[in-house]
Amino acid sequence: MDFKEALKNPKKIIFSLGMKGKLSFISDEKYLKLMYWANTGKKLNLEKPVTFNEKLQWLKLHNQNPEYSKMVDKYEAKNWITEKIGDEFIIPTLGVWDTFDEIDFDKLPNQFVLKCTHDSGGLVICKDKRTLDKAKAKKKIEASLKRNYFLVGREYPYKAVKPRIIAEKYMVDSNSKEKEECLTDYKFFCFDGQPKIVYVGKDKSEDPRTDFFNMNFEHLPIRMRDPNADVVPEKPVMFEKMKSLAGILSKGCPHLRVDFYLINNQIYVGELTFYHCSGFTEVKPDEWNNIMGSWIDLD
Repeated sequence: MDFKEALKNPKKIIFSLGMKGKLSFISDEKYLKLMYWANTGKKLNLEKPVTFNEKLQWLKLHNQNPEYSKMVDKYEAKNWITEKIGDEFIIPTLGVWDTFDEIDFDKLPNQFVLKCTHDSGGLVICKDKRTLDKAKAKKKIEASLKRNYFLVGREYPYKAVKPRIIAEKYMVDSNSKEKEECLTDYKFFCFDGQPKIVYVGKDKSEDPRTDFFNMNFEHLPIRMRDPNADVVPEKPVMFEKMKSLAGILSKGCPHLRVDFYLINNQIYVGELTFYHCSGFTEVKPDEWNNIMGSWIDLD
């Protein structure tokens, strides 16, 4: 984007600078107001927040529980989850390292997944170790290690997460009827231990689609970042069990999104997220932004 184009669309420049962590000199509150406007075009109300996204921004500033850092750390979260519901719901970890050069690829299986513990996007999927472009993988992972993810959305839990690399078992669902290998996400939006909405979609798909359901698995007219699927997803066979686990893991949190994968009829926790899309993605229609906001009790 050149200078003249930037002047015509300052929102894009602000968003780009924020995503790159280039606005670290701005206080958290001013930054959130600026980024909220750049993403939604709306003024952020922190004095009397009403909507789901407004309350997420408020929680960033006022609900700073040190335990949350363990819950979002992709390595430490495994121990936290194990203590709550058991290790059978954990995707096996193959190793953890501080730097890429420490990884002994000879000791890893032919297929695995590399990811960084502190951010979103630092992901390398290896389906065949013999053809893995290690130079490309190193460049991506090291760029993620240098990234201060806290500065992107001012999400307090990430401030104390140590940037590391983990390798996980490569998972494939042999029961899937689809040719696409990326796994289906089941993201439960929970409010003080009560799951209210589940998001069903494929985030890593080339053509991501998302659908939302209530706890009776009735389709809801909600749109966020992605369009709905052409065919409404079927109710997963272990829906009730996932709902129960989400309630346990989210107990005591004003809001927590609990993500699951269902692989070969076994439930695995994907991750725990306090701020869906950092609270910068519009919820449509506005009615549902308000309904979801009413479920977050700031008292």
